[in-house]
Amino acid sequence: MGLSAIVHTFEIALNDADRGVYEQLEFRLARHPSETAEYLLTRVLAYALEFAPGLAFSAGGLSDPDYPALEIRDLTGRLQSWIEVGLPEPARLHKAAKAAPRVAVYAHRDPGNLLSRLRSEPTYRVTDIEFYAIDRELLAALSSRLDRRMRFDLAVTGRELYIGLGEGTYSGAVEACRVRLA
Repeated sequence: MGLSAIVHTFEIALNDADRGVYEQLEFRLARHPSETAEYLLTRVLAYALEFAPGLAFSAGGLSDPDYPALEIRDLTGRLQSWIEVGLPEPARLHKAAKAAPRVAVYAHRDPGNLLSRLRSEPTYRVTDIEFYAIDRELLAALSSRLDRRMRFDLAVTGRELYIGLGEGTYSGAVEACRVRLA
């Protein structure tokens, strides 16, 4: 018998000064048995950092190549943003760039190898794809506090994250990266 997903509930008081977004977010998220805590928390932070009308976790789940991890659709249902988490293959990003006007990737590990591969592999609109590397020490600290029910404050200013969780405060940067063709 296989392992089943664990459902986590998140309540986030979002204060994103960079984008002028101030919201109370509440959502449930299933953690796949093979998913690391760092990856799950990257999905959670990507959701908060991308929060906008029409944002949703995709219907396809984590392993369906036809769907992004997160997506933003307009009122007509047209895909506006394809948001990936982790380090997706160049072919997946090629497909994403053709499917949506905006593509963003939130990495929970160093995206250096992926960026190097993208310089040499044909990828549609590769220089337009946004890459964000979330501070690995921040993810490790949050992973040690991961629970099935989490409530925290998230302040964002200058792409620096400040998280108030229980009695602790954690901080780390979100580094923006781009593919630079020679």
